[in-house]
This record gives sequence, structure tokens and C-alpha cells, in this order.
Amino acid sequence: MFKVLTIITLFFISATSFADEEKNPDPLEGLNRGIWSFNETAINSVARPVVDIYEAVTPKPVRNGIVNFFGNLNEIPNAANSLLQGKVKQAANDTGRFLINTTLGLGGLFDVAKGVGLHAGEGEDFGQTLAVWGVGDGPYLMLPFIGPTTLRDAPADFIDSFLDPFTYSDKLALRAGVKGMSMIAENGSYLEQLDVISGDKYLFIRDVYLQNREYVINDGAIEDDFGDLDDY
Repeated sequence: MFKVLTIITLFFISATSFADEEKNPDPLEGLNRGIWSFNETAINSVARPVVDIYEAVTPKPVRNGIVNFFGNLNEIPNAANSLLQGKVKQAANDTGRFLINTTLGLGGLFDVAKGVGLHAGEGEDFGQTLAVWGVGDGPYLMLPFIGPTTLRDAPADFIDSFLDPFTYSDKLALRAGVKGMSMIAENGSYLEQLDVISGDKYLFIRDVYLQNREYVINDGAIEDDFGDLDDY
């Protein structure tokens, strides 16, 4: 595992070093826009109807429990990446949340840890860890079905998947079902956000994603350089 991390880290360093010299974060905009158009079609024709049915037949308390469940699973990579970034206190907080919510919170369906003072953090992933280690963003990417990311962050998501306990299940149906439910649960709020965007949705999503990544990587210590909202 450590060998894999080392190889991928070295790849990112070499592959993204050129991007630090570029002022344009989106040199592949033409290709990215084409993929965004494909994603938007898939969202409207597939994702939105599925989410609508899910929300219609699933009571809100149950939906909240499902969101809590997947949020609890995310505490595993949160803790690991916090530790890799030297955030020992945050790693301890995330570990404590996972242990308490997994046991007293019935597998994470209830956020019991919040009641004892262990609040959820902003979330840590391996892309943020690589950024802390000095790896550049690389160009912005819009991936089919996945959405916005960067050259650094896209493969980093694969590394975090090794910390998902369902990854090691030998039952394909279970892995697919869990992943599908996770996407449905997360897409509800995402679709609501899409509905309030006017103007060029591609530019809006790109700039919000990049600014949010800067925000979480720097733990909120960024300058407000979002740009002119009139462009949207």
C-alpha cells in the first residue's frame, strides 16, 4: 500500500509540475465543456428522475439517516488524511466520531458524537493531502458521470477508496448497491444547487469547485478572488 502511495505521489509531482507555471486553470475547456454537456443530459434524463422517486418514497428521517451513514464512513479517510497532513487533533476527533457513531449511533445512522462535543470537520481527502505535500492542482477536469475535479484530485479519489470497508466485500451486488445509494443520497442536494444557477453553469461550477478546493486545502485561509459574478 505504501509503495502504491509513493508511486502515485511521484507521478502527481511530475505530471502536475507544469501546471504551476500556467495561469489558466482550465486549458482543456473545450473538451471539459463537451463532457459537461453529456453530464447535464445524464443528470436530467437519469439522475433527476431517480432522485425524485427516491425522495418521494423515502421519508426524510430515513434519508437523513442514510446521509449520516455515509458521512460516518467518510470519517475513516478523514482521519487518515488528517494524520498524513499532521493534523493530529483533527485525526483524533474524526476517529472518535467514527467509533462513537458506529457503536452508539447504530452504524452511523445517528450523529451521537456531535452531542458529546465531537463535531464533523470540513472533511479531508488524499487530494488535499497531496496539496499539503506540495503537489500542484494540474489542469481542471470535468469527468463523465463524476463531475468536476483536477488532475491531482481525480486519481486521489481512488486512493481514498481503499479506506472504504465495502471495497473489500467479495459481493459485487453489495458494492454496487452501496455506491449507488451513496450517489443518490448525495445528488439530492447537488441537484437543488444546480436548479438555482443561472447563466453559464459550466463556468459557475468550475469556479466554485476550484475556490472550494482552495478553501478546504488552506483550512479557510484564502483571499476572496472569486471574480466578477456578472460573468454568470
